[in-house]
Amino acid sequence: MSIHDVPAPLPGTFYPRESPSSPPFVSVGSTVAVGDQLGLIEVMKMFNPIAAEVAGTVVEILVGAEDPVDVGDVLLRIEVAD
Repeated sequence: MSIHDVPAPLPGTFYPRESPSSPPFVSVGSTVAVGDQLGLIEVMKMFNPIAAEVAGTVVEILVGAEDPVDVGDVLLRIEVAD
């Protein structure tokens, strides 16, 4: 079993969903493919998508909605599919 950390590529505010009424992009237990959207980071009113770089299962989400993040902060962890 290999765990892949998904770091914040830029500083800003983390959003786990498209809008307040939308379901989250992923939750613990979600299966993701390379390129699937995991969240958004807002910087100066620009929303930057965070995409999965590996396929697998989300095992931990380390930030909450509207939490401030800095470059390199781990947002979530994915158990890499074999």
